[in-house]
Amino acid sequence: MDVTQLAFNTETMLAGLRRWVESESPTYDAAAVSRMVGVAAADLWDMGALVEPLPAPPGLGACARAAFPHPRAGEPGILIMAHLDTVHPIGTLGRLPFRLDGGRCYGPGILDMKGGGFIALQAVHALANAGAATPLPVHVLLTCDEEIGSPGTRELILAEASRHKNVLVPEPASQGHGVTTGRYAIARFKLTATGRASHAGARLKDGRSAIREMAKQILAIEAMTGEDCTFSVGVVHGGQWVNCVATECRAEVLSMAKRQSDLDAGIERMLALSHGDADGVGFQVELSVVRPVWEADAATMRLYETARTVAASLGLDLPHGSSGGGSDGNFTGAAGIPTLDGLGLRGSGYHTLNEHIEVASLAERGRLMAGLLLALE
Repeated sequence: MDVTQLAFNTETMLAGLRRWVESESPTYDAAAVSRMVGVAAADLWDMGALVEPLPAPPGLGACARAAFPHPRAGEPGILIMAHLDTVHPIGTLGRLPFRLDGGRCYGPGILDMKGGGFIALQAVHALANAGAATPLPVHVLLTCDEEIGSPGTRELILAEASRHKNVLVPEPASQGHGVTTGRYAIARFKLTATGRASHAGARLKDGRSAIREMAKQILAIEAMTGEDCTFSVGVVHGGQWVNCVATECRAEVLSMAKRQSDLDAGIERMLALSHGDADGVGFQVELSVVRPVWEADAATMRLYETARTVAASLGLDLPHGSSGGGSDGNFTGAAGIPTLDGLGLRGSGYHTLNEHIEVASLAERGRLMAGLLLALE
């Protein structure tokens, strides 16, 4: 089938995508994420998919998986993986409303990655409406916690992906029109500084400030950043009363490296910072979520070459490469399951109040996804 002839109506797609974007779903609001999963599940039901709600991991929102009707149902096929949580807190729509501005469309989570997830499902639906059967059965996994490193869904992701031949991840497009064939290794850390209490006005010298200790350690940690491994402190909470010397301060660190060995060395450096001093000041580093490095193997490159051939038939270049920033593709790619990431929309500003997609990429990437689904066998 000539996928250039598939019907992708931009106005209709934007209306559908608006429902997804306006269902705000920050990771830490379990109810909001569950509502968003319900919105996507309803769309899947309307498309004829069999949808199975999945239990929510502790403290997190719900997940779901779906299977589209297929003569080879039950056999290994294609898994489309999409996370429906975002970094934007409830109320962001007041500052970043869904709106069109020329060739761009704005909204919280529209690029990372509600737009990509939405258009992937639209591609399957367009093929069904055209009577074009995919050689392999198509399944979908919707998850709830990618933005915090997928601590509650990693096992689910690997178990589900292991049942299939190929994994497609519609995270934002890379390098403009490109896709992702590898991702850097990532580690998260939780920091806790402890101090000794005193009255900040009357007995200041008797106290030892946990906030002061954390500030000192933050400067030291970020100074460890080099070409091989980066360190960034992104969350800090400390103290409770301004007239009390703070006895606890907490923070979180993100570390990233192109090679697993460099990340492993960075982890050792971080853990070595833990200490307890005789004056009552302590500092503890706890390793949290780790995403393994994903380096493209021969199977992933064969998957990429198939996608590149499809893109060429659409008159598109399709550059590829390894990308910073983690995704659930880290897990499946590192496990040796053929994975192609970055199949989502073109745009910019994700994780900011300038997050937007390029409207023209809705049909463009929809046809790319549809062509890839038809080409894989």
